[in-house]
Amino acid sequence: MPKDGSRFDLPIAIGILAASGQITSDNISDYEFIGELALSGELREIQGIFPAAIACGDTGRKLMTSHSNASEAALYESCEVYGANSLLDVCNHIVGTKPLTATVAQPLPITDNDLDLVDVKGQQLAKRALEISAAGGHNLLLYGPPGTGKTMLASRLPGIMPALTTRQFIEVASIHSLCNHSQPSSTTPPFRHPHHTSSAVALVGGGSQPRPGEISLAHQGILFLDELPEFQRQVLEVLREPMESGDIYISRANAQVRFPANFQLIAAMNPCQCGYFGSTSEKHHCCCTPDQVKRYRQKISGPLLDRIDLHVAVSHASTSELQNLPDGESSVIIKQRVLQVREIQLQRQQKVNAHLTKADIKHYCPLNKNDRSFLNAVVDKLGLSARAYDRILKTARTIADLSKKECIHREHISEAIGYRNFDRSTR
Repeated sequence: MPKDGSRFDLPIAIGILAASGQITSDNISDYEFIGELALSGELREIQGIFPAAIACGDTGRKLMTSHSNASEAALYESCEVYGANSLLDVCNHIVGTKPLTATVAQPLPITDNDLDLVDVKGQQLAKRALEISAAGGHNLLLYGPPGTGKTMLASRLPGIMPALTTRQFIEVASIHSLCNHSQPSSTTPPFRHPHHTSSAVALVGGGSQPRPGEISLAHQGILFLDELPEFQRQVLEVLREPMESGDIYISRANAQVRFPANFQLIAAMNPCQCGYFGSTSEKHHCCCTPDQVKRYRQKISGPLLDRIDLHVAVSHASTSELQNLPDGESSVIIKQRVLQVREIQLQRQQKVNAHLTKADIKHYCPLNKNDRSFLNAVVDKLGLSARAYDRILKTARTIADLSKKECIHREHISEAIGYRNFDRSTR
């Protein structure tokens, strides 16, 4: 495997010192050493320390690294980590002249998200869709004229989602460590917001020495794509497979690399190129022809659209209407409902509803004869695919869970179909 970086400087130096008899110790084999050395003997920070800490912890070995890397590595509590400022400090610790103290990780705050849904006036339908999306892990598309609050809504989704578990946090921290990013500062799910000029490599990962892309950095969290049709079509198409599998495979001549990419897609877009198609505002009128509207929407392929469970129109409200609207529910209240529904799903099927397989849908989403006939008729009328059919059932299952119902009823199916607005408007 090609060597990347100077992470082996410290172990090479320790190996030379031990082989030449300049340092002797009975417990040197209990340690793994990793770090870059400056000409002065100072230990420097490297990237990818967290996966090294996991490997050391799982094999029962101690990790010796730079002082700046030690706090990050110590987040993996199963690993005993020692941080040193220089090669001399490492040698003094090995021979017992001046032992170092094991680094203790600081506890992470539960959340650091101060964006609250109470700041959003109106938009009850979009707020309801956000709650369903957070409760069941569903993908969501928000579309509407500029300035209606699509980005504002999406940025508040992490505040109503469950905190990362210990296992999930370790996975997220490992990916960020590989990319030399700062470690997550809390257990809030990651929220990645790449620009629409991003390339396919930036989004899915790659390079001569493959590195994770935005979809992997959004692992166990949210990938927010604003101005969805402005992304290059071939860039969007690479999302299809990881949206289904939760992994991305990058093949190169010398190796194939798998990065986790279990993300939740939240997208936002204007309804047309000028942005005002369907707007009820007296000041703004759409100037696009029907063909221009159609071409703009066709930038998003049908297979990608099928993988998005909820399509929600975000309407425009006047300034006077916004001022007179009462405050809505806070993120804290909505999050409590989301946590309750997540617990129901985990106890019932050990996964969120968005991840149900075909067999799971048959077992956990049964319908009576009349409701199934109703759903079949609607799907046939709209010309939806089998994948869209399954996703309607998954969404209905989440809506039923929010209503604390054991079975899916007609009203849950109707609401789930109502969130396929983009399918209906394009037809």
